[in-house]
Amino acid sequence: MSGSLLVSRCLGLGDFVTAVPALRALEAARPEHHRFLAAPAWYRDLVRLAGLRWKVVPTEELRPPPWTGPAPDLAVNLHGRGPQSTAALRTLSPGRIWAYASPGTSSSTDAPWPGAMHDARLWCGLLEWNGVGTDPTNLRWPRSGPGSKDMAIVHPGAASASRRWPPPRFAQVARWLTDLGLRVLITGSSAERLGAERVAREAGLGPGSVVAGRTDLRDLARLVHDAMLLVCGDTGVAHLATAYGTPSVRLFGPVPPALWGPLVDFDIHVCLWSGRRGDPHSDRLDPGLASVTVAEVQRACERLLWCAEHTPTPTEGRRQAMDR
Repeated sequence: MSGSLLVSRCLGLGDFVTAVPALRALEAARPEHHRFLAAPAWYRDLVRLAGLRWKVVPTEELRPPPWTGPAPDLAVNLHGRGPQSTAALRTLSPGRIWAYASPGTSSSTDAPWPGAMHDARLWCGLLEWNGVGTDPTNLRWPRSGPGSKDMAIVHPGAASASRRWPPPRFAQVARWLTDLGLRVLITGSSAERLGAERVAREAGLGPGSVVAGRTDLRDLARLVHDAMLLVCGDTGVAHLATAYGTPSVRLFGPVPPALWGPLVDFDIHVCLWSGRRGDPHSDRLDPGLASVTVAEVQRACERLLWCAEHTPTPTEGRRQAMDR
């Protein structure tokens, strides 16, 4: 007899990607359950792109998800350890709740908070505590065909000023990539369009190179899927590069790559970090991020582009093996 499983994960793009291994593990462990994901409505596109089988219940952050019918048999808090996110699930009176312990409000069945670790490992750890086998590195998404041989994406935006490398430096990188013969696109949200236009203008690129504010989530995912290189900060689009196996150069500032960098394909993702931690929500550029130079980014790009040029595709690899 099937029951219902409700997971809470009402966060951003990168947060969805890092939760995919846990969601896949729950699918495998509870195949007979009706699975619901309390999340932003736009997660529906991400669920499909990741090849998951969940029904999204549009929910506001830290609010009880709208629910009708019998209470969920199991509710899983993949949102956070704070008391509000678990309390929102308790309002539905689920049969069981899997959550991390919150100071002063936890149940004896809650998992102990493990401290700082990579987000994918964190949420897989909650499932492991409750007897579900997981693979935190199960992050790759289905691909549909080969990517572009000449397109690079430069994504200068990030949620906070502390994680935004200066636009003039992004512009120098964009101009350098263009001089190498690549077609460079500047991506971002509608709110980031002015910054993207500045980067394009200072790089000497035409207005058609700016797609910030002109792409929906599916379009952005497709661009990252097709690109041969992504250059960005520590922000959501970087996790799409992890999902699709798109080579990337990522500029980290206040938060170390060990917490939000890739867990797979280390040969095609370069994370530049000064080694200093800071405030990820500050309204000022993080000093560690400021210390990352244009030359360092160019060298990292050059290395990945060289590897891409000299690594045969699977078809080419088979052909070379036959020739031998």
